[in-house]
Amino acid sequence: MTATALLPGAFRVLTRDGYLLFFTRFMRLFAYGSLSVVLVFYLIGLGLNASQTGLLLTLTLVGDTVISLYLTTRADRSGRRRMLIVGAILMAAAGLAFACTSNLVLLIIAGTIGVISPSGNEVGPFLSIEQAALSHVVPNRSRTEVFAWYTLAGSVATAMGALFAGALTRVLERTTMTPVGMYRVVVILYAVVGVLLAGLFIRLSPAAEARSSQEASALPRTMKSFFGIDRSHRVVLKLSSLFALDSFAGGFVVQSFAAYWFYLRFGVNPATLGVIFFWANIFAGISALLAARLAARWGLINTMVVTHLPSNILLILVPLMPTLWLAILVLLVRFSISQMDVPTRQSYIMAVVSREERSAAAGITGVARTTGAAISPLFVGLMFARPSWINVPFFIAGTLKILYDLLLYKEFVALQPSEER
Repeated sequence: MTATALLPGAFRVLTRDGYLLFFTRFMRLFAYGSLSVVLVFYLIGLGLNASQTGLLLTLTLVGDTVISLYLTTRADRSGRRRMLIVGAILMAAAGLAFACTSNLVLLIIAGTIGVISPSGNEVGPFLSIEQAALSHVVPNRSRTEVFAWYTLAGSVATAMGALFAGALTRVLERTTMTPVGMYRVVVILYAVVGVLLAGLFIRLSPAAEARSSQEASALPRTMKSFFGIDRSHRVVLKLSSLFALDSFAGGFVVQSFAAYWFYLRFGVNPATLGVIFFWANIFAGISALLAARLAARWGLINTMVVTHLPSNILLILVPLMPTLWLAILVLLVRFSISQMDVPTRQSYIMAVVSREERSAAAGITGVARTTGAAISPLFVGLMFARPSWINVPFFIAGTLKILYDLLLYKEFVALQPSEER
C-alpha cells in the first residue's frame, strides 16, 4: 500500500496547486489567530484609548471589505494568482505599518488599505479566490469534501495561532522586553507571513485561473460584468441577500459577545473562556468533515438546512440553561453542528455559478455576509447595557437563522448542482 492510498479521499484528488492553497490557508489563519489574541492589548499599549481602538478596528473591517470586493470581482478577469499576491502584499504592509508606528492616523490608513484581521476570521480577498481556484483543480464530485478539509484546516490553524501567541508572550515575559515589545513580535510575525504568502502564491500554475487572458478580455463590459458577474447575477443576488440575513443573525452572538455573556451570567474568567471557545472551534472544524458525507447522500441544500436548523434551536436554548455546565454543554453541541453548512455553502456557490465568475460570486456573497454581521453588534451593545436583556440576542439570532434556513430551502431546493442531477 502506497502512502498516497492512506490519505483521505479529498487529498488524493488534490493537485500541486491544491496542496499549495491548503498550505497558504493554514499559514494565513495561523497568523490571524495569533494577531487576534494580542492586537487590542498592543494598540492600548501604544497609547490608544478604548474608543480610538474601537474606531480603528471598525475602519479596518470596512477597509478589508472594500479591498476584498475590489480584488475578488476582478480576479477571474485579471488573474487569480495576481490578486492573491496583491492581497498578501497588503497583509504584509499592514503588519509592518502596525509594528512601526503608534500614530492613530497612520494606523487607520494602514488598517483601512491593508489586510488586518482583528477577530481571527478570514478577511481580505483570499478565501473567495482560493475557493474558486480549488474548484478548478478538483473534480466536481470531490469539491464538497475538499472544502470540508479546507474549513477544518482553517479552524485548527486559528486555534493553534491563538495558543502560539499566548505561549510566546508568556515566554517573552521572562525577558526584559516590555509588554508592547512582546506584542510587537507577534505583529512582525504577521507581516512576515504576508511576505511568505506572496512568495507561495507566485508558484500557483495557470490551471488555477478562470480562463485565458484573451478570453477574459472578450467578456462584455456591462454594469453586471463590472462586478465580475453576468450570467450568474440573479443567483448571486438571491444568495447574497440570504447570507446577509444569516450573518446579521450571527452577529448577535459572535464569539466575543458570547464570551462576555458567560462572564455576565456565570462570572466565568477569561482563562476558562479561552478553553471553552478553543474546543468549540475545534468541534466546529471537525464537523465539516461529516458535512461532506451527508452532502454526498442528501445533497448540498438539504444538508445546509437539516444541520443548521437544530443548531439554531440549541442556540435559543443556551440562555435558558440553569447552570454553567449545562450552558457549556449546549453551546459545544451547537458548535459541533453549527458549521456543517460552511463547506456545503461554499461548494454550492461554486457549483451553481459560471466557472469564470466563481471568484466574483464568492467575493460578493462574502461581502454580503461581512456587511450583515457588522450591523447587529450595534444592537447587542445596547442590549448588554441592560442586565434584563442579556439573553435576548440569543433568541433573536436563533429565530432569524431559522427564518434564513426556511427561505434558503424554498428558493434553492430546485436548483441542483450538476453532480447531483
